[in-house]
Amino acid sequence: MKISARNQLKGTVVEVTKGATTSHVRIDIGGGVIVTASITNEAVDQLKLAKGSAAWAVIKASDVMVAVDG
Repeated sequence: MKISARNQLKGTVVEVTKGATTSHVRIDIGGGVIVTASITNEAVDQLKLAKGSAAWAVIKASDVMVAVDG
């Protein structure tokens, strides 16, 4: 796989929670850090994601928002 995104985090799927159309996929990238992604159920099925499978969290963001309380 070749991809332009620089933030590529290899890990292990620890949980897949399917909803009506969207799934939440939790990936353990080590050091006690879990990354959660919302992807379509179709993508989960096509990628054959399941607990214990290896996966990459690829992060590509064009905007970063900052908020404070108050």
